[in-house]
Amino acid sequence: MRKTLGVVSVVAAGAMVAAGCSNTQAPTVPGYSSAPAYSPSSSAPSSSVPAVAAGCISVEASKLSTRQKLAQMLMVGVKDAADAKAIVAKERVGGIFVGSWTDKSILTSGAAQTLSNRKLPVMVSVDQEGGRVSRLKSIGIDLPAARDLAKSNTPAQVRQKAFEIGKKLRDLGINVDFAPDIDVSDQPADSVIGDRSFSDDPTTVAQYGRAFAAGLRDAGILPVFKHFPGHGHGSGDSHTGTVKTPPLSDLVENDLVPFRTLLPMKGTAAMVGHLIVPGLTGPETPASISPKAIEMLRTGVGYNGPEFNGVIFTDDLSGMAAITEKYPIEQAAPMALAAGADIALWLTTDKVSAVLDALEKAVATNKLSMDNVNASVNRILAAKRLKRC
Repeated sequence: MRKTLGVVSVVAAGAMVAAGCSNTQAPTVPGYSSAPAYSPSSSAPSSSVPAVAAGCISVEASKLSTRQKLAQMLMVGVKDAADAKAIVAKERVGGIFVGSWTDKSILTSGAAQTLSNRKLPVMVSVDQEGGRVSRLKSIGIDLPAARDLAKSNTPAQVRQKAFEIGKKLRDLGINVDFAPDIDVSDQPADSVIGDRSFSDDPTTVAQYGRAFAAGLRDAGILPVFKHFPGHGHGSGDSHTGTVKTPPLSDLVENDLVPFRTLLPMKGTAAMVGHLIVPGLTGPETPASISPKAIEMLRTGVGYNGPEFNGVIFTDDLSGMAAITEKYPIEQAAPMALAAGADIALWLTTDKVSAVLDALEKAVATNKLSMDNVNASVNRILAAKRLKRC
């Protein structure tokens, strides 16, 4: 995004990470030491993991109505603090997105912090990659583009820089960053992926993507790997139209290598792109609404990847022509969730009630199974637990 299965237990869904709600130490990320959750006095990653109080969320999936569960599976862009507060109060949506158009006083006034500190926290998300995708530059938060970071920094330095950015995000009430971009690309810098990619070498992308994600995680931010199954060699820009990638057999040896390498990292999420993948999705179905693509991400079957039980986000479903040329949000969101995504993401709050009506109808007609809804909500609540202790 530029403009931007049965019931799984919370314990299994919320594998313990550095910022986790557990009495258990976080697992070590290969190549890195574990680190504690961010606190305002933190200045750098540490190898010690303090004990964390249990029970930081008292509301579990079983205590939510069907509509409230479905609302947890939505993340919507907001105009300002009032817009965010109104939609959370009205429909109890699980997440909001701070975009380039959002009045940043939602962050500087403490409004986002209030939402992220609720008894049932709201996921407050942003696209903060660095370079061209720096949504918070106006309030002093920025990094160079991924390609430039990799050229001039070691992975350890990138982890530290991501940690420092993560601290700033966390202080503003943000708890989800749609970064790092782990697409593999040799495109010109200003193309759709271009310098958003760390490298045209998948091993290098995985190395620096791991460092960036670990730094965010050190600071208590949920990192989101994107854009599965790989946008870096796509035929165009999904903001403006259909994007076709090379065949799945080609992606397995290149674009999917960073995902295969990094998805075992606990306490991470993934975003699925609006990508037509020959040999996987069919000729008319973007990966973001494709059951086969999301099943491949979840199970690892088809690209020799790991099983992934983190939260799966869609890319923006309302502002990108790869979706909107075919489906309004009232259709796209139910299609994405029925395909297996955990959270449908789009840019405005005006259609939330209509989407929830459509989702309730999908449940009633068995187009969206309650087993899958419950599994998704457990993953979402587990991710929130990890961030809020």
